[in-house]
Amino acid sequence: MKLMAARLGAAAALAACSLSAIAQTPAAPIDARAGAYLSANCANCHGTQGKSVGAMPSLAGQSKATIVEAMRAFRDGKRPATIMHQLSRGYSDAQIDAIADHLSKLPR
Repeated sequence: MKLMAARLGAAAALAACSLSAIAQTPAAPIDARAGAYLSANCANCHGTQGKSVGAMPSLAGQSKATIVEAMRAFRDGKRPATIMHQLSRGYSDAQIDAIADHLSKLPR
């Protein structure tokens, strides 16, 4: 359990660092590749290509609406979380839409 907590802590720190570079930029048109690029941060906890092998839920193949709703709820403090409320805070609505679009198109 301690190893898992340490891994999650390291993954969260890595994700937070990578988010600071891309998520705090002013709103700009979202490139078609942005969803794949931004969702790479999700792999730390939710698995490569959105397929989790641990306790975290898999994101691949979930509906875009479900992912958008969850991300916005985390970001806006309406859904309890251990780390997602901090990570999601750095994303704009357009970035959340791009991430959700990409993940929803991945095979389950």
